[in-house]
Amino acid sequence: MIYKAIVFLPLIGFLIAGLFGRSIGAKASEYVTTGLMIVVAILSWIVFFNVALAHGEPGEVIKVTVLRWIQSGGIDVEWAFRIDTLTAVMFVVVNTVSTLVHLYSIGYMHHDPHRPRFFAYLSLFTFAMLMLVTSDNLLQMFFGWEGVGLASYLLIGFWFKKPSASAAAMKAFIVNRVGDFGFILGISGVFVLFGSINFETIFAAAGTYLPAEGAASTETVINLFGMQLDKANAMTGVCLLLFMGAMGKSAQFLLHTWLPDAMEGPTPVSALIHAATMVTAGVFLVARMSPLFELSHDALTVVTLIGAITAFFAATVGLVQNDIKRVIAYSTCSQLGYMFVALGVGAYGAAVFHLFTHAFFKALLFLCAGSVIHAVDGEQDMRYMGGLRKHIPITFWTMTVGTLALTGVGIPGTMIGFAGFFSKDVIIESAYASHSVLSGFAFTLLVIAALFTSFYSWRLAFMTFFGKPRASADVMHHVHESPMVMLIPLFILTVGAIFAGVAFEGYFFGHEYAEFWKGALFTLPENEILEEFHHVPLWVKWSPFFAMALGFVTAWYMYIKSPETPKRLAETHRGLYQFLLNKWYFDELYDFLFVRSAKALGRFLWKKGDVAVIDHYGPNGIAARVVDVTNRMVRLQSGYLYHYAFAMLIGIAALVTWMMLGSAL
Repeated sequence: MIYKAIVFLPLIGFLIAGLFGRSIGAKASEYVTTGLMIVVAILSWIVFFNVALAHGEPGEVIKVTVLRWIQSGGIDVEWAFRIDTLTAVMFVVVNTVSTLVHLYSIGYMHHDPHRPRFFAYLSLFTFAMLMLVTSDNLLQMFFGWEGVGLASYLLIGFWFKKPSASAAAMKAFIVNRVGDFGFILGISGVFVLFGSINFETIFAAAGTYLPAEGAASTETVINLFGMQLDKANAMTGVCLLLFMGAMGKSAQFLLHTWLPDAMEGPTPVSALIHAATMVTAGVFLVARMSPLFELSHDALTVVTLIGAITAFFAATVGLVQNDIKRVIAYSTCSQLGYMFVALGVGAYGAAVFHLFTHAFFKALLFLCAGSVIHAVDGEQDMRYMGGLRKHIPITFWTMTVGTLALTGVGIPGTMIGFAGFFSKDVIIESAYASHSVLSGFAFTLLVIAALFTSFYSWRLAFMTFFGKPRASADVMHHVHESPMVMLIPLFILTVGAIFAGVAFEGYFFGHEYAEFWKGALFTLPENEILEEFHHVPLWVKWSPFFAMALGFVTAWYMYIKSPETPKRLAETHRGLYQFLLNKWYFDELYDFLFVRSAKALGRFLWKKGDVAVIDHYGPNGIAARVVDVTNRMVRLQSGYLYHYAFAMLIGIAALVTWMMLGSAL
């Protein structure tokens, strides 16, 4: 019963606020949806302690059947909840952040007249994400996957009268469809390989794809989408298709362009989408399908490559952005790259650990950014802020904690550090310790990304809270701290940003690993990354620390000690500055390759097909001829009696003539 309550209470909140919001009013909609989410969050932590932290047998899974779903054409699936440690972790992440976002939104959105619709969308988004993480089969997962996409479209475009918001929502929806196409093919490929899309059946049969000693890998040939492949290549193809879906949802390199534009939605939406829910769906997918990915070294290599490039690319772009929310958005994109590197080197626990800690400090950073924007009357450009720490001290200190967690401040070799220190450093060490052909490449890019992360994070802090105020005197006169309903979520997330790493490091990727995960994450016996990362050289362990320190010192020098330096560097290296400011020109490239070409094709088909053919000879042409005839007939209706009498006389004469000629013949 508790599992059904966790999943369906947000749906009930959505229905109440969505259907009856105008009747019960905005306040009631806020209280109902937020109250239900508080209950869900409490139940989620109870499940976490009962499932993840309790003693259990490896492979122990709780299955809760809701109803019989589809039984046709060889597909036999139930709508059921799969509850294991991975699900319990996602319960905590999704519902804790969603609850705090609901609570925060009561204050942030209090002037908006459409609050019932907003809170309904928040609850719908949460329900869809819960459907995704509790899925017992790939079809059910795809249902939640698409539900999250729909809800994100509605939330990003919430202010639909704003053209940029509508365009951003459409962009997110379309780019995600590219990845989802690969996901659909991946699901189809899994069905071809295993004859089922149920996780229990798939995972049990995955072991048959391990090559037997001395046996050729081509002993079994499989027809996959018209290609004759051996078992190993078929598994690689399926895993890459599934990863394509993960790339779209988690905004990985090449399919990342929707994420920064999603900032057009209200700030609480940014925290919900970018911290703990939608963007982590791809990480969850690969972790859930670890029994398949472990069987494909090539697929894991691709995951490592894309993750490392994403971490580096997004960090470079974040160096020069001026919109406070976009800086944090590119930080999210970069941190997701870290998670995929961990997945690619087989450190699944480290990936989910970073997902867990990242949810707290990234949600904290976004909500603090919203508090800053709320204080300065909607301004988001950091160039027009400055000197705010004395005016909004609570926001300043909580955002400082989030920055310390994101940059991974801590002392290597000890248990002293903020949340990001424990989860991010273990990924960097795992990348170095792995036997992947890309281990050195991935390690180098992750360390550089750590340097850049520290620089742009402290750059944001210094530009926003330090120096002389750059806002107008009128804006500075009205700067004020956020109300308590917005500050309480910041306090709670601050606790998570400080203690989530040290409290759970031993469980996610430490000495309690096996007892904690209970087989929810699968690794082959030869995957010894859990042990090998402990034995990396000392300089590897300290490299993230020195990268973090160098980034901090550089940002301090450029924005506190010598604030004229950034402008001088931008002018000196204008080409590089514009390249980074314009996000490596991916939007312009995609606009040229896809958007303009699609528009050109549409115009061609319209002129040559619609106008030249259909409008003249097709249905439109026939309709036009009917109108022409009708217009001529209308002219006969003059309204004059003598015209009608004359027409009647002509008619009688024609009739008599016809009768006379007919009788004569």
